Amino acid sequence: MSYKTKEEFVAEHLREGILAGRYPRGTRLKQADIAEELQLSITPVREAFRILEAEGYVLNETHRGVVVAPFDPAATTEINELRILLESRLVVAAMERMTTRDYAELTRLQREFEAAETRKDRQSVRALNYRFHSALYALAGQPQTLHFVQVLWAKYPFDLINQIGGRAGRASAEHRHLLKVMRAGDKKIVKAAVREHIEAGWQELKSRMERETAESAR
Repeated sequence: MSYKTKEEFVAEHLREGILAGRYPRGTRLKQADIAEELQLSITPVREAFRILEAEGYVLNETHRGVVVAPFDPAATTEINELRILLESRLVVAAMERMTTRDYAELTRLQREFEAAETRKDRQSVRALNYRFHSALYALAGQPQTLHFVQVLWAKYPFDLINQIGGRAGRASAEHRHLLKVMRAGDKKIVKAAVREHIEAGWQELKSRMERETAESAR
């Protein structure tokens, strides 16, 4: 992926870091630390914070500064429905533009995902999940739709879903199925695969939260 500006590079680095769990929800992000980590000046980091605040990845709190935003469980059902709508659109468009080389790159990312899952490297699994979906959706050539999807991701509980035992392995199988049906070229089946993938993680998390609520009420 190419970046037009340094602030876009920083923003993408932080998006992946937030969704991968390198910067957990509620964590304070310091401009100087990020700038030192990326060997950049403060200015692009400050501008990246503004981009991410507009997208909902971070909040600028009066007494704490910039912190990674929490997710709202009450909004997740609506977000899920929007994700299915927009991500299905991107996958179908990507399928129609995908070359053999693109398929090979997505397969490579999926294999890296599987390797990280095998060694139980949860942070790498989450980062590679982000890279897999970002690379796939970028193939659609629909930057505005992709932008809206990234805004939805900011509000989605990926961190909690990836803590569910065995979820990474099941997500890996869903990725492989998605690539297989994309290569076959059937739009209806592809849309169904996207829906099943998105709904699976949310339903697993929802069931776990319901169990925990029931147990705490005993």
